[in-house]
Amino acid sequence: MDRRWVGLDGYEILPAIRAGRQVLRVRRHGCVIADCTSVAQVARLVDLADLCEVIELPARRRAQVPVEAGTSSHQG
Repeated sequence: MDRRWVGLDGYEILPAIRAGRQVLRVRRHGCVIADCTSVAQVARLVDLADLCEVIELPARRRAQVPVEAGTSSHQG
């Protein structure tokens, strides 16, 4: 699962590989601002307290066999 953080004003931070080395890519509104080699470099561009990690939840699987609706035992 890929990790991603978003912040105010359209900032997004993603792990990336540049020249065989892992970096933190800072983008704003989809445009690359910088490839940072440390969190300290990211902090110079974005307030780290404003970042939220985006967590992708798995999609719900549909049941193979449809469940039929029944009547309540309290009815009639």
